Amino acid sequence: MLRRTIVAARRSMSETGRRAGAAAVRESLMDRPWVQMAGLVACYWSTGEEPQTHGLVFALWKHGATVILPVLRADHDLDWAVYDGPDSLEPGPYGIMQPVDVRRGVDAIRTAALVIVPALAVDAKTGVRLGRGGGSYDRALARVGPNVPTVALLHDGELIEGVPTESHDQRVRYAAMPSGIIALR
Repeated sequence: MLRRTIVAARRSMSETGRRAGAAAVRESLMDRPWVQMAGLVACYWSTGEEPQTHGLVFALWKHGATVILPVLRADHDLDWAVYDGPDSLEPGPYGIMQPVDVRRGVDAIRTAALVIVPALAVDAKTGVRLGRGGGSYDRALARVGPNVPTVALLHDGELIEGVPTESHDQRVRYAAMPSGIIALR
């Protein structure tokens, strides 16, 4: 029920609002020293009504970070490959754009200095993220070290209390929204 409610709210957002929100998140993140110093960043290429990451991925790459993006495997785990500019992507499963570079394996995320993930919502008290329900990002986040900044990108209003939790759900350390970045734990 919560997933459907959030997706419906996202669909009602204007494209202008989405672009403005993405620009605000990008600027806020790029101002953080822990983002500026991250040499290897795991991120994702947004689709549909997700908070837009295309400008963020490009900004990180132009800033000199090596950006790895997920490649969905048949078992719904995430492999990783290097983003090398806008022309280095091709459609993958479900039409999601993914890098054409050599696959680095599911453990490539272990070496990231910053991890940025999608979420439909994040619990303001616990940092538990609500994803789409496939568990791909929960498996990937389970491989990330405890001191690595993990950031869920949200639209304003999606940092809430009472996100349903299951045993495999992973927490994030930050929620980044157009209104600001919130440290969660």
